Amino acid sequence: MTSGNKPIINPYLAVVLGVVGAAFSSIFTKLAEAPPLIIAFYRLGFTVLLLAPVTYVTGRHELRRIGSRDLFLAVLSGVLLAMHFAVWINSLNYTSVASSTVLVTMQPLFVITGGYFLYREKLSRRGLVGAGMALLGSIIIGINDFQVGGQALWGDLLAFAGAIFVAGYVLIGRTLRAHLSLFSYVILVYTASAITLLLCSLAMGLPLYPYHPLTWLWFLLLAIVPTIFGHTVFNWALRYVKAAVVSVSILGEPVGATVLAYFIFHEVPTVLQVLGGIVIISGLYIFITSVVGRPAEEKDAVSENNTAQSAVC
Repeated sequence: MTSGNKPIINPYLAVVLGVVGAAFSSIFTKLAEAPPLIIAFYRLGFTVLLLAPVTYVTGRHELRRIGSRDLFLAVLSGVLLAMHFAVWINSLNYTSVASSTVLVTMQPLFVITGGYFLYREKLSRRGLVGAGMALLGSIIIGINDFQVGGQALWGDLLAFAGAIFVAGYVLIGRTLRAHLSLFSYVILVYTASAITLLLCSLAMGLPLYPYHPLTWLWFLLLAIVPTIFGHTVFNWALRYVKAAVVSVSILGEPVGATVLAYFIFHEVPTVLQVLGGIVIISGLYIFITSVVGRPAEEKDAVSENNTAQSAVC
């Protein structure tokens, strides 16, 4: 998907398409009748199986030369991704979908902070306003569903932990994608994630089978749509855009999920959900255009990222 160092596909358009793919995540997860860890394991397991042939053709030589530091970071990224899926999916058993989604999409706060300290990524005041609007929109969507105490509080904490884990996953990806090809990177991360989830499932005595045929279909679709055309597209874009751009854009996922839920489950959004969606879209527009509109600064940011990555080494 690149021509030399220039991407053939506009990375900002790719991020938008990734958001659309990711929006199907909660839909397919809700349809799958299996324990949360099992859903997460098969989602990543099928993804590895689907991407393995392409990776063998395009990245086997690169994988043979990979250094111990990059391998360690890729495994760590995979473990963080596994923990994200495990706690986020499990949170849906204790708190509402809206509350869980709102809390897990708070991760830009951690990504922006981490990007500042690790990569010296700076955002303009206009970009920060857009990010703040997007976060405010997420809060508006789920404001009626927040509950305090009991199981709901535990679910909220799980979802918030999911935000922290996915932020670490995004930041590590920003480092590795600077010099690793897409498929070499994701096959390492997804494999580590799938193995982590498998070990956790076995440790908890969860059955790997049998499940209803439709549930296996949802497992497969979770691998194809929100993982390959969602997470993997985000990982590709991380080579060309700031981690904060990917992170904040993911806030559009609750909007897409709400639209899909309306057509699939006939769930009519409330006035607050519609208002929150408008605020999110407006915030994302302000944020992304504030970055796209500063090409010179973007080049400086890439240079600063390379310097920061060397410092991290």
